[in-house]
Amino acid sequence: MTATETGADAQVPAAVLAPGVTAGQRFKAILGGSAGNLVEWYDWFVYSAFAVYFSNHFFPGGDELAGLLKTMAVFAVGFFARPLGAWLMGLYADRAGRKTALTAAVSLMCGGSLIIAILPGYETIGVAAPILLVLARILQGLSVGGEYGASATYLSEMAGKRRRGFWSSFQFVTMVMGQLIALGLLALMQTTMDKADLESWGWRIPFFIGAAMAVVVFWIRGRMDESHSYENAQAAGEERARTMMLFTRYPRQTLIIFLFTAGGSLAFYAFTTYMPKFLTGTAGFAAPTATAITAGALVVYLLALPFFGWISDHMGRKATLWIAFGGGAVLSYPLMITLAGQDSPWIAFALVSVMVFLMSGYNAVSAVVKAELFPANVRALGVALPYGLAAAAFGGTAEPIALAFKQAGAEMGFFVYVSALMALSFVVVFFLPDNRKHSLILED
Repeated sequence: MTATETGADAQVPAAVLAPGVTAGQRFKAILGGSAGNLVEWYDWFVYSAFAVYFSNHFFPGGDELAGLLKTMAVFAVGFFARPLGAWLMGLYADRAGRKTALTAAVSLMCGGSLIIAILPGYETIGVAAPILLVLARILQGLSVGGEYGASATYLSEMAGKRRRGFWSSFQFVTMVMGQLIALGLLALMQTTMDKADLESWGWRIPFFIGAAMAVVVFWIRGRMDESHSYENAQAAGEERARTMMLFTRYPRQTLIIFLFTAGGSLAFYAFTTYMPKFLTGTAGFAAPTATAITAGALVVYLLALPFFGWISDHMGRKATLWIAFGGGAVLSYPLMITLAGQDSPWIAFALVSVMVFLMSGYNAVSAVVKAELFPANVRALGVALPYGLAAAAFGGTAEPIALAFKQAGAEMGFFVYVSALMALSFVVVFFLPDNRKHSLILED
């Protein structure tokens, strides 16, 4: 009897299990998967970090906020490509292997970044400029959507049972590192280049860097070991993944992932990518100061993620999720009200750090919680598709909705919205199974 036939209670016969992952293989897998994830998310966040400098190239005319709104709407378009990428790459990872899908994902990201780096502006090629920008962002959306499911699945499967939460947390560690590198590059260029040069041509540099880094990762990923979970499912003759399996055999798991990702994804983008804009446009900090505050808080985030991953290995994944969503639902609005009227960079740093520290309780276990809900033959698709749909619907629209609230003169209404979604995710966590008893990652 197969894992597909029996759902959550399935066990793969011991006779078909491949030998366990060695320490060397595990280290190489974590390093290789994480390096690729870092580059993927660096490329993804560079767009948001440098949007204020290139928005007028593709959407000239009108006021700065209107141009930024249009540019961030393109950012959201990339999010809506993510479910498609999640679906395609999830199926591909379950059928052709995790390693193969991860290599394909980083290739798409390289292409999208290179297009943006060399793309002429509206004054040169007219309406073709914003159209090609949208197409490049769609390529990046397909890549990140596919990357998430394959990477979350691969790292969770290769991490080992005793430290699965800790090691799989490095998916978000590298995501944050990618964002930190993007912000660090932004801070460096803001202090070493004139604003006019940044707006004229300097904003292209980070996209060239991202494309070059992706080429390196393509080489690294071609040399990684395949997941034993995937190999075991293939050896056992498990049924090939199909999209409808999620809705006919695993509807509860699929809905749970969608709902708790809604609050987590919205909060992540509210407290990270939108934060520099909030600090400059609402709190009144200078752009370099806002970048430094956000970068400092992301260092806190970076350190907290493995800590919460470690806690989840001892107390269960639900404990860290309750901390994240419960604390976020209660504190988001009052902390943002305080931050809006703040003029001290140190207090602002402390407030943002509290918010990202709470969110690390979700992000540290985001990958492994999803992976443990599905058997290996449909795991990558099960992880990726509901996540991609929720990230598009709630994460991808976070900045445009925040800016729309700001235009309407009711910016703090956005954080009421954030708190409400996190409260919903808090309730959903009650319906998660205890990973210590019901994990479907069977390999040690």
